[in-house]
Amino acid sequence: MDANWYDVLDVDAAATADEIRTAWRGAVADLDPTDRRFRVYNQAAEVLLDPDRRAAYDAEVAAERATRDGLREPEGSAEPAEPDVPAARGDAETPATQQPRDRRSLPLVPGWALMSLAGLVAASLVIVGVLMSRPSDAAVQDDTQAAQSAAERAIVPILSYDARHLDQSAAAAQPYLTTNEKEQYDKLFAVIRQNAPRTGTVVQAKYLASGIVRSGTDRVDVLVFVNQVTRNKQHPQVPVVYKNQVTVTMAKVGGQWLVDDLTTNGDGT
Repeated sequence: MDANWYDVLDVDAAATADEIRTAWRGAVADLDPTDRRFRVYNQAAEVLLDPDRRAAYDAEVAAERATRDGLREPEGSAEPAEPDVPAARGDAETPATQQPRDRRSLPLVPGWALMSLAGLVAASLVIVGVLMSRPSDAAVQDDTQAAQSAAERAIVPILSYDARHLDQSAAAAQPYLTTNEKEQYDKLFAVIRQNAPRTGTVVQAKYLASGIVRSGTDRVDVLVFVNQVTRNKQHPQVPVVYKNQVTVTMAKVGGQWLVDDLTTNGDGT
């Protein structure tokens, strides 16, 4: 293992998904998205928040630990060398019935080594079973990247609106939403329709960066950093900028990645 993801997030190996998610959010909260540590924390969360990938990772860690333990020979296990017994004086030849000892014969394998080998084989079978029961890493990576790109495209129209053109604003967001999320979006936008014309609010979202929270082939959680530049009658010239971190749950529907849920993590300032 190049890194222990539990150590990266400073959580116990038995930590729950909520504990891991809390640790991850705390780790990236004050980091600039361009910081090298930001990507490392995302990689750790990506593995540990995916049940299948976490199980495979734990099995791999156990296998490597068993390998190290097996290669570490216990002290005092070496057998004492058998002393050479010289032939008796006057014995010029070895009797025909006595076979000379073959010094090149294979050494006996200690029992502890056989037990360690059996443990390694069992651990390997567990890993193979887990890997065969889930999609290949290449497939997961391709789907994850596609979902992340879709989330980056969707976040701007979903979080933007113009009080002067509310119908167009709502229509711009619809193609990026699942049926379930369209219902939630319509409920929220109904409130915007009531208030935005009175306040003259115009919100323009600006995408900054994104990272993967949980990967997969049918659902992917993407953390998106976005600024919402807001103008209204109180701030017609100098806009107010709201900095948000939004967890976007992407779902594959008919081969297309759509937004199925939005959770705002930022403080809105």
